[in-house]
Amino acid sequence: MAGSNKPPPAVYQLGRHVGMPDAPETAVLERVANPHCDTLYTARFTAPEFTSLCPVTGQPDFAHLVIDYVPKAWLVESKSLKLYLSSFRNHGAFHEDCTVAIGKRLADLLHPHFLRIGGYWYPRGGIPIDVFWQTGTCPEGVWLPDQGVQPYRGRG
Repeated sequence: MAGSNKPPPAVYQLGRHVGMPDAPETAVLERVANPHCDTLYTARFTAPEFTSLCPVTGQPDFAHLVIDYVPKAWLVESKSLKLYLSSFRNHGAFHEDCTVAIGKRLADLLHPHFLRIGGYWYPRGGIPIDVFWQTGTCPEGVWLPDQGVQPYRGRG
């Protein structure tokens, strides 16, 4: 379903050889049924080597992404998430755009109780940029650990 944010009717990437998507817009994110939809819990994905391109210079940008969500009926299928995140490697966008777009795309796919993403970007022009986005408030009683990424300190 190139160009569509709607999930395909069935998971088709898992267990198959699938090429790298050309761009985030053409990447297919898939979801699977949550076998514990009656339980509130947090799921976390960490991408410590996320890469995109500066939209002005074309130089690579690097980030450590942490995605936490409290699922309802759906879970993101992890292979499709890996392919989606990898599709940013040749995509030019500012840090804020990458981080928020990933969060919104996952929220649109999963309709979770709660989702947050932290984008901890390595310095560009000597300034690290950290970007945070969430869907609302985490349900009461759900353990939401700190994202555990230290502020950038350089050689300090």
